[in-house]
Formats: sequence, C-alpha cells, structure tokens
Amino acid sequence: MLGAGTIYKLGFMKDAFYVPMQEFMGLSHTQIGGAVSIAGWISTFGFLAAILVVDRISKKIMIPASLAGICLCGLWLSTFPSYPVFLLIYCLLAVFADMLYWPTMLKTVRLLGNEDEQGRMFGILEAGRGLVDTIIAFCALGIFSALGSNEAGLRAAILFYALVPGVIAIIAYFLLELDHAENTEPAQKETPAKEKSEGTIMRALKNKNIWLASLNVFFVYSVYCGLTYFIPFLSEAYAIPAVMVGVYGVINQYGLKMLGGPVGGFITDKVLHSATKYLRICFVLVAAALVLFSLLPHKQLGVILGMVITLTISAFVFSMRAVFFAPMDEVNVPRDITGSAMSIGSFVGYLPGAFMYAVYGAILDHYEGLAGYRIVFITMAVFAVIGFFLSTYILGVIKKEKAGKA
Repeated sequence: MLGAGTIYKLGFMKDAFYVPMQEFMGLSHTQIGGAVSIAGWISTFGFLAAILVVDRISKKIMIPASLAGICLCGLWLSTFPSYPVFLLIYCLLAVFADMLYWPTMLKTVRLLGNEDEQGRMFGILEAGRGLVDTIIAFCALGIFSALGSNEAGLRAAILFYALVPGVIAIIAYFLLELDHAENTEPAQKETPAKEKSEGTIMRALKNKNIWLASLNVFFVYSVYCGLTYFIPFLSEAYAIPAVMVGVYGVINQYGLKMLGGPVGGFITDKVLHSATKYLRICFVLVAAALVLFSLLPHKQLGVILGMVITLTISAFVFSMRAVFFAPMDEVNVPRDITGSAMSIGSFVGYLPGAFMYAVYGAILDHYEGLAGYRIVFITMAVFAVIGFFLSTYILGVIKKEKAGKA
C-alpha cells in the first residue's frame, strides 16, 4: 500500500502541479505531454521486459531498489534540469515504477494468500493505495501552498515526493523476506539461476491461461480509460461550475478507489467465490449502464442525476480494477512463474493506456458536442460486452480444467 500509493507521484506530478511546472520549470504543454507519452511507451514495453528479471531477483531487493531509484530521480528532478534531462528522468521513473516495481508488487501480493483470498487482498491493496495516494498528494499541495505557491514551494513538493519513497524503501527492505523456493520442483533446485529463469519465461509465454486473464484486464482497462471523459462531459452537458467539477473529480478518482476495492474484493471472495464471475457480472452492468446513459436526453435531465449515474458506472469499474489480476489464481497459473505472469498481465492489460486516450480524444475532436461523447460511451460499452464474452469463455476453461482434475 505504501509503495504503490507513492511510487507514481513524481511521474504524474502534472495532476497536481501542471501550471507550476509550466511557470517555474519552463515547460510547455507539448513538452509535458511529450514526456508523459514517451514514459508511457517505455512503461508499456517495460512490463514485457520485466519478465526477464521479476522471477530472477527477490522482492526484498526489487521493491526497495525500485523505490530508492524513484527517490534519486526525484532529487535530480528537484534541480529543475533542462528539458532533455527532464525527459531522461521521466524515462527512468517509468523503468523503476513500471518495469521493476509494479510486476514485483503484484507477484508479492498474489503469493501472500491462497485462491480464496485473492479478491480481498487485491481489493484492500487498491483501497489502501488510494488512501495513501490521497494523503501524499494533499501533503505535497500543503507544502507548496505553505511556502508561497512559488518556485521554492514546487521544489519542496518534489523533494517531498522523492523522500517519501526513499523512506518506504528502507522500511520495505527490513520488513520484506527473501523469496523462497518451496514452490519449485525438487529436480529444479540445482538448475542454474539463468537457465531456470529462461525456462520460467518460456513456460509463462506458452501458458494460454495467462494470456486469457491478461486480455480480461485489457478490456477492463479500455473501459477505465473512458472514465476520464465523464468530467468534461458533465461540464459540457450540464454546465456545472468549476468547484463542483473539482469535487466530482476527487470523489471519482480517490473516493471510489477506496470504496470499490474492498467491496469488489469482498463480493469476489465471500459471495461469488470467483473474480472472473464478478468481472463478468460487472461487464454486463457497465455495458447496459453506458448504453442507457448515452441515449438519455441530457439537456432535459438534472446535473445530480448525471453525476450519480456516472459515479455509479465509475464505482463498478474501480471495483473491477481492484480484482482484475485475481483470476491468475483461478486459471491455475503456477506460483513459481507468478512474476512472469504478472509482467505479461501488466503488458497486455495496461496496453490501452498507450493508445485509448488518443482514440477517445480523436473521437471527441471529430464529432463535436454530445454526439462525440455518445460515441465514446458506446465504444466503452462494446469493450465491456467483449469482456463479458471473454469472461464467460474463461469460466468455461476453469470448469473444464476442474472436471479434468476430478
């Protein structure tokens, strides 16, 4: 929770300090956007490259080293470097956070419990991450404001974003245990580390179930990317004031993450006993809600109803995000290749982040007004419908494998 809630703050400091970055670091819209885009592509392929290291190096080394790397990048960023150096730092942030940290963290969480606990663990992780994320962001904003909302304030906020992961790195090093080989077959114990790792990678790449679970993440994330456009839609359709837009944004990004995680995890483990079943139900509900919402006469509706419907859709999607890696246990991915499985899952699952925002944005630029938003919502619904059919297929695979074992 601590690491996942802080490791991305520097890479996404634009969320809270976009204007100060322009004013005090001398960055243009194009330069900030370019840095984020390049880092995004490095992140996407970094997830795939992580297959080479995640199962080879212990979490006791990987997690603290990643957080320490973020800390050093933040210290460097606080010097307000030239733009080429700024680009390099953003690329390094992507390597440490996405290539080295994220798959290792997912692997570690999965191995903390058995198949019946996956939903709760990932749900609690998402909720805790949202809480830490919120606290750290508000603290940084408080520091910036307390120092006069000037250049010194921005530098202090960046230093804060850097030092917190550094402290967590030290805590993680002393609290995390070394990986153990209890899940490894006896015949493999004498296998050289490099050969064993290469064998692990090939087993993961050839495992059909890993790709199926990863594609399920892909369709959830494709819908999730569209949630961003609820905010400008509400502003355009209902002309809501800026203050209300801000309140809505906080609830949508932070409140629902903290609420949706535990709820999704509890229903997954205690009610349905299956993350895939939960995802399938949510896919149907989200698709139906998006189609209905796109057809409503928004000019005649009240803003409260529009906000309630969009927040409800977002709540379902956030609860899906909380548990969308849990099916890795349901499809019987061997635990000794968990790191490689999570790397593949992250690469495939988060791939929409590299292009879906551009797709949705192009639709809105091409079709002006509410027509563009309706097309975006229908596109999101289509992804949800495909996700429903994929989840149904995965449940069939799980049932078939259980019958074969029986």
